[in-house]
Amino acid sequence: MRELKDYVTDIPDFPEPGIIFRDITTMLQNPEGLKLSIHELMHCLEGLEFDVIAGAESRGFLFGMPLAYNKSKGFIPIRKKGKLPRETVEKEYALEYGTATIEMHKDSIFPGQRVVLVDDLLATGGTAKAAIDLIEQLGGVVVKVLFVIELAGLKGRDKLQGYDVDSVIVYEGK
Repeated sequence: MRELKDYVTDIPDFPEPGIIFRDITTMLQNPEGLKLSIHELMHCLEGLEFDVIAGAESRGFLFGMPLAYNKSKGFIPIRKKGKLPRETVEKEYALEYGTATIEMHKDSIFPGQRVVLVDDLLATGGTAKAAIDLIEQLGGVVVKVLFVIELAGLKGRDKLQGYDVDSVIVYEGK
């Protein structure tokens, strides 16, 4: 039986020399890889009490939606600035070269709701921390932060201290 890591394609020297890009598109396009990814993420949610799943654009949507469906929970999209039609709250965060802004509908989280945040990759932790800040600004309680892949060498967990963080695949390097 193959492991989930077997469905990830390593692309050396992308986007720049010395970087190994972990490509999940091969996981998504393979029926067994896709099924295994959702199964492994579902396993991380066993026994957890929560109300809703939030996912960061765009790959958090790919993994968060099937989890929400399988758990009979609602799904909340966290989008790039300017993509949501109603009143929003937003959070700017640092990137390696510049900044980005994400947002959520102002009425998407209710005070006290227990939220699972899902994304494909934990690298530096900037996107996840910004998403957590938005959820908490609306009164939500983040009970788990869940990733398919974690690049441990980039120390993204450091930004998420105090939260229950799970990653299905952990690469020790960057």
